[in-house]
Amino acid sequence: MQNYGRPGQQDGAEQLAQQVGQMGLGGGGAGPARRKKDRHAYHQIEQPSQTSQPYAGAQQGGQYLNGQAGQPHPGSSPAQAPWQQTTQPWQSQTMPTSAPGAATQQQQQQQYGAPSGTPISMGGQQPGQQSGMTPGGNQARVNPDQIPSVPASRDGPADYYKTHIYPTMEQHLAPPATTPFVAFDQGNASPKYARLTLNCIPNAHDQMVSTSLPLGLVLQPLAKQSDGEQAIPVLDFGELGPPRCRRCRAYINPFMIFSNGGSRMTCNLCAHPNEVAPEYFAPTDPQGVRVDRAERPELQLGTCEFLVPKEYWSKEPVPMRYLFLLDVSAEAYNRGFLQGVCDGVLAAIFGDEEDAATKGVDPDVRPSKVPADARVGFMTFDREVHFYDVSASVAAPQQLVVSDLEDPFAAISGERLFVDAAQCRKNITKLLRQIPNMFANIKYPEPVLLPSLNAALSALESTGGKIICSLNSLPTFGPGKLVLRDKGSQSQADDADHSKELLKPQHDGFRKCQAEMVKAGVGVDFFLAAPVGGYLDIATIGFVAEKTGGETFYYPNWSYPRDCLRLAKEISHTLRREQGYAALMKVRCSNGLQVAHYSGNFTQHTFGADLELASVTQDSGMSVTFAYDGKLDPKLDAHFQAALLYTTTSGQRRVRCINVVASVTETARESMKFVDQDAVITVMAKESISKLGERSLKEIRQALQEKSIDILAGYRKNFSDPHPSGQLVLPENLKEFAMFMLGLVKSRALKAGREPSDRRIQEARMIRSMGPAELSLYLYPRMIAIHALEQDEGFADENGHLKMPRGVRTSFSQIEEGGAYLVDNGQILLLWLHAQVSPNLLEDLFGEGCNSLQALDANLAALPVLETHLNAQVRNILLHMEEQRGSKGLAIQLARQGLDGAEFEFARLLFEDRNGEASSYVDWLVMLHRGVGTELSGQRNKTTGEDVSQTVSNAISSITGAVTWT
Repeated sequence: MQNYGRPGQQDGAEQLAQQVGQMGLGGGGAGPARRKKDRHAYHQIEQPSQTSQPYAGAQQGGQYLNGQAGQPHPGSSPAQAPWQQTTQPWQSQTMPTSAPGAATQQQQQQQYGAPSGTPISMGGQQPGQQSGMTPGGNQARVNPDQIPSVPASRDGPADYYKTHIYPTMEQHLAPPATTPFVAFDQGNASPKYARLTLNCIPNAHDQMVSTSLPLGLVLQPLAKQSDGEQAIPVLDFGELGPPRCRRCRAYINPFMIFSNGGSRMTCNLCAHPNEVAPEYFAPTDPQGVRVDRAERPELQLGTCEFLVPKEYWSKEPVPMRYLFLLDVSAEAYNRGFLQGVCDGVLAAIFGDEEDAATKGVDPDVRPSKVPADARVGFMTFDREVHFYDVSASVAAPQQLVVSDLEDPFAAISGERLFVDAAQCRKNITKLLRQIPNMFANIKYPEPVLLPSLNAALSALESTGGKIICSLNSLPTFGPGKLVLRDKGSQSQADDADHSKELLKPQHDGFRKCQAEMVKAGVGVDFFLAAPVGGYLDIATIGFVAEKTGGETFYYPNWSYPRDCLRLAKEISHTLRREQGYAALMKVRCSNGLQVAHYSGNFTQHTFGADLELASVTQDSGMSVTFAYDGKLDPKLDAHFQAALLYTTTSGQRRVRCINVVASVTETARESMKFVDQDAVITVMAKESISKLGERSLKEIRQALQEKSIDILAGYRKNFSDPHPSGQLVLPENLKEFAMFMLGLVKSRALKAGREPSDRRIQEARMIRSMGPAELSLYLYPRMIAIHALEQDEGFADENGHLKMPRGVRTSFSQIEEGGAYLVDNGQILLLWLHAQVSPNLLEDLFGEGCNSLQALDANLAALPVLETHLNAQVRNILLHMEEQRGSKGLAIQLARQGLDGAEFEFARLLFEDRNGEASSYVDWLVMLHRGVGTELSGQRNKTTGEDVSQTVSNAISSITGAVTWT
């Protein structure tokens, strides 16, 4: 590595160690013993038993699940239950009382004592001195290296959870959302599925107001599991369906209490006593625990799935039907997008020809990659709509043309249009390879999108399913034609009414189409590539995907073949990821709380109605905020249950139940010890974005700034220890909150200045649909210095875990001369190379002959496979980063200093620096400090108007109080 001429790096090891040492890793220390009648879920738990069976023989102290204390039933069999997986090594792991290294300090400090906060010196301001708080006055005296570091806050927990599991009832603070971890479900759902903003909730509205924090729940109901985690059990209760509360309709869960010898079941959400059906009856032991509890996963696990009877069906469920709807107009052909899509669909269905699993197997008998029992169908469109019969009964693919655009229809029956991919491999392969040539000489300039979507809907209306649609130019022909609204020169003045209109759909036909799709259970995923600098009106087209629960993939600077790898990966992910269709979702909460607002990409007809998601995937995220309609009982826990009714890709109608529990306190000070930073950020981001198009961007940014000041001032005023007025005090569990809020303000969705409306609305909808992990990376990218890798980084350690290099703060001050950096925000991955980068590094990374920036291929999308040490390191790091991403495929984009336009994107992703009209991280903290000071002195005059605070801030904090809904 010395050959790369690495310059000496600033001495920041001690500071980094100190920052890591202050990380909130939460050792899961036992709380104080509680009386049995308090029925708290956060009970005192003894050291886990050294048994490989996590529940069948495990002994727990304090309060047991279902609100009962005592031991498991003595007659329960120690044999493994049929729904349990085989034993994993971590299931017998002893949870240490303290973690090694940097984690130890925080775990000893955080036995849930008083939240000390993190003071930052803002330049030694004297009491009452306001003028000194200006950025120009104090910035020079704020040490940027001493302010909270997001990379450090990620690296520490990532190391810790390589060798530790996360027990969901023993530890009260979830790992950071970007941390890979294995969750052990003890009755409280894994943070991968649900995160509460506060894991200890104030019992009254006024206490909640004092924190200024949102009370909300972030959900990702089909989130991907990690290797080693127990599969979610699927339970069948026959024609009766799963047991439910007769009053609030909550599903059976580990916290329902059985009494009267097992004949009565008291709901943990509404406290209604229910008679237990004879079919579900089991006696209870002297401690009140059902004797069959060890064999009942629904009474032990926080996340379960139930097969449901016909009364839950809107139509007979069938396996998923995927309909590929491809744009074959002139622009798509000329720019190579059609070729890229066809190649990507072929690879998604049958895998890469070089796939190791099928290498050497006869291509005609290779299994398909389509989910089991699912079917695929194909359509194309330009000025006409074309259906294709690729069934095994025809010798070659057959095309049927629909030219009636006013009343389009399905030209082929569903039995012939939708086929088993493996059985019809020959015809499918022939069709996808012929399509680009078939339309090479036709080249209609304008595609007809809306009639094509309606024709696709008619093919799926009876069953439901998924449309995967590509588009390469603005549909300006036929019914539903769109006009060029964004002329570029008018792009997005912050407070212009015109800019708000550009973010709204312009054609009612797309609204009607979306409504029909939701009703039929048909979701849409779009793959959009604009002409050079072109306009696609994503506000209108993407509206269909947004309201059906689908996703829009956008390539604003499409280049063939550079972007083909990313396109192929995203099509494959769209097809193969865990997903469902025709979904309904409902969130229930304990007495004393009520649902205030949902945020995400779905349809909700009236407040209080179920969320309708024609499509739901493992990447779909949403949030729900709560308001007080009474008081919570501090002797009881607060319970939340999210129920997702959906049809799987294999055709089963199921309900996935996600149960979350939090303790209740009479003092908000206690609540501040259990704040989930990722959940707070996600709720605030989604609620803010929901106002886009209604309020100006300036007002939304101002509301976020005011809300951030409210939170920090509330903490300083009510919960922190005394500190000098020249210090900004950050809550211990919200140390990086200010940086993430700055990232949100700098995002393309909300940033000031000129921004094409397509990019703005696209990224706004992405934020609304992201889960916490993807959003965290989006708001603060991960940056890695590959020129400074240690010899063992990028390879497995003695435990088989990849040793990742430490992250670098996203500031140009951290960039070294001659350096090479990977920057990943979960949507795009840039490889930035300094103009004076070492030729040795380039050759080790890209191969012989690539010893200068000019010698590199500008269309490079992936590293070549070389036998050099550095090349293997970086490829392993990229594979690890790809596993942690959401729906966006990982492909490299070169950003060579002084050569590539992507260098401007690299500069934009340096979120800690001043860029455009947005401030730097230091300036932002100074501004927040000034706001906190004026708030505490009683001199603060919020610049947002009263109407804005009622629409934006109250939406963010529906949270803090009883919200009146009409």
